[in-house]
Amino acid sequence: IRTTRANTPALYTADDAFPIGGSKVVRGGGSDDRVAVIAAGITLHEAAKAADDLAKGGLRVRVIDAYSVKPIDGEALAAAAKATGGRIVVVEDHWPEGGIGDAVLAALADRGVRDLRYRHLAVRKMPGSGKPAELLADVGIDATAIAKAVRELAA
Repeated sequence: IRTTRANTPALYTADDAFPIGGSKVVRGGGSDDRVAVIAAGITLHEAAKAADDLAKGGLRVRVIDAYSVKPIDGEALAAAAKATGGRIVVVEDHWPEGGIGDAVLAALADRGVRDLRYRHLAVRKMPGSGKPAELLADVGIDATAIAKAVRELAA
């Protein structure tokens, strides 16, 4: 879906580098991460909100900004899968086919990662009109939907 971006907090400074094929961990990154959430663009902000809310209840989430999709940072994804016992949530603001979810699964398969507990949150119906937050919620890619998917995998 395409929406105007709400006033979101800056995650990076003007000095941050974004090499092609890279990614950035914006939440978590420690050995106590239970689930990894991979997102980009507006869904990254939703994933960060979900992680912050879940952390209040003691559930640690690694949020990865997949700012480079082609090529995607397969090494970081494989490390996240290993650290979280294969618990991965991918969130994207378009149809599931041919997007970040497919790139994540291909990168993990290429690195021999097989045992996954995986959720793919993507647009699966024709979006309507509304405010950005309403549209994200309607198609199931807002912070609430992300937190629900994380809790299901962590259970």
